[in-house]
Amino acid sequence: MAQEDISKLRLDKTERKRYGKRSKKWIYRGAAVLIILAVLYFVMKAAGVQEVRAGAAALTYPSQAVTALNASGYIVAERKAALASKSTGRLVWLGVEEGSRVEKGQVVARLENEDLTAALAQTKAGLNAAKENLQASLAELDDAKADFNRKKTLLEKGFITKSAFDQAEARLKKAAAGAEAAKAQVNAGRAATRGAEASLGYTYIRAPFSGVVLTKNADIGDILSPLGAAANAKAAVVTIADLDTLQVEVDVAESNISKVKMGMPAEIQLDAFPDKRFPGKVHMIVPTADRTKASVLVKVRFSKKPTGILPDMSAKVAFLTRELGAEEETPLTTVPTTAIVPDGESQSHIFLIQGNRAEKTAVKAGKRLGDAVVVEGLKEGQAIVLDPPEGLKDGSRIKVLEE
Repeated sequence: MAQEDISKLRLDKTERKRYGKRSKKWIYRGAAVLIILAVLYFVMKAAGVQEVRAGAAALTYPSQAVTALNASGYIVAERKAALASKSTGRLVWLGVEEGSRVEKGQVVARLENEDLTAALAQTKAGLNAAKENLQASLAELDDAKADFNRKKTLLEKGFITKSAFDQAEARLKKAAAGAEAAKAQVNAGRAATRGAEASLGYTYIRAPFSGVVLTKNADIGDILSPLGAAANAKAAVVTIADLDTLQVEVDVAESNISKVKMGMPAEIQLDAFPDKRFPGKVHMIVPTADRTKASVLVKVRFSKKPTGILPDMSAKVAFLTRELGAEEETPLTTVPTTAIVPDGESQSHIFLIQGNRAEKTAVKAGKRLGDAVVVEGLKEGQAIVLDPPEGLKDGSRIKVLEE
């Protein structure tokens, strides 16, 4: 019985052959791929295709060669104000909008003021009455003085009694007191009138300086409150800025602030005008550090009044070690130093990328600007070969590596 069971134990050679064929199939496929790759490699080698890194000619400003430090920040107006009313009231007229030009003292908005207008009229009427009363008091005083002087003369000559003179003297004193009281009433009326005029004037919102409206914060019908404490109340009507006082504020790291000096020349670049550079100078180094950013605020003023710039535009500032000459304000065409291949003491060449071939081009290398070299005869954006490999020649086939 045991012998019969053992005889049944046999290896399935069919499954073994099938497994062996499958393994050989994958081996053959892998070998075929390796052979194809090797053939492609040798074909490229035979065709002379060289792999290169690509760059481009660019416009570089000479200031980069004398830049001590770079920082970024924003355009801000040194004179900026949010216009609000000193009194609480409803806005009934608004005469400006965003972008409107306003002059110093110009009325830009008005609150409802009928009650204050009536109060002013009342105080003016009271003042006029006080002035009339003063005129009557002065007339009474003049008459009392004349009567006093006349009776004084008559008393000296013995034509009247002492009691009659005393009555004239008392009348004079009473008239003088009445005149003083009338003058006080006039002064009080004038003060009340000035107060009413001031209260009425608070309903007229005026521009404190000439500038441009940046934002409109309220509309007709809104309630304005100096502190904005009331529900749904607005504090400011508009925000204006004097665009003649625009400057750049940048944050400089504490570790680099020693490189910045008062009056230091600077060059300002705006993202809105990438092809322009604006000269400037350090106006102020704020004597307070921001502990959260470990930086110090530096204010840079424009040396020449620019046009077209607006508050809150982003800006970059290059702090320069010296003033730039007039000839250094124009950008120059440069290429990375790694693209230059020296041919001798005064001759050099580069390789332009023309499709899938390299074109050898002679250039005259000028001064260095950082990691770039000034060259003549190239245009901005022309593709060039960086770090030309050995054996690269004019007309060589190339393949640009993707970085």
